[in-house]
Amino acid sequence: MLGKIEHLGIAVRDLKEGNQLYTKLLGRLPYKEEVVESEQVVTSFFQSGENKIELLAATHEDSAIAKYIDKYGPGIHHVAFAVENIVEELARLKKEGFVILNEKPKRGADNKWVAFVHPKSAGGVLVELCEEIKE
Repeated sequence: MLGKIEHLGIAVRDLKEGNQLYTKLLGRLPYKEEVVESEQVVTSFFQSGENKIELLAATHEDSAIAKYIDKYGPGIHHVAFAVENIVEELARLKKEGFVILNEKPKRGADNKWVAFVHPKSAGGVLVELCEEIKE
């Protein structure tokens, strides 16, 4: 089953500007910045109490985030949920009729295995599943 909300993903045009805005808004600096080449994004993470905010900026103009911003503008991009076993959760969701965007989990930012559920099957919301990588 899906656990707690792991983070909210927010698409930004410019990571430096996004970091400045969220530093002022949250009253703290980001704790991590990371490039995820497979997704063609650079991310920045903020902790806010028990919650996290992930800012995502495109590293290539043809990346999914760049296309998202071109179509919808900057703003909330996805909701990520923590899971104990991402492979089992993907199988459960697929059995329930959800459209899975990637059949196998892939390495994402912040030391997580990640996979996504298509927004068309999740009420218009892009859902990310996150499992802590235990190595």
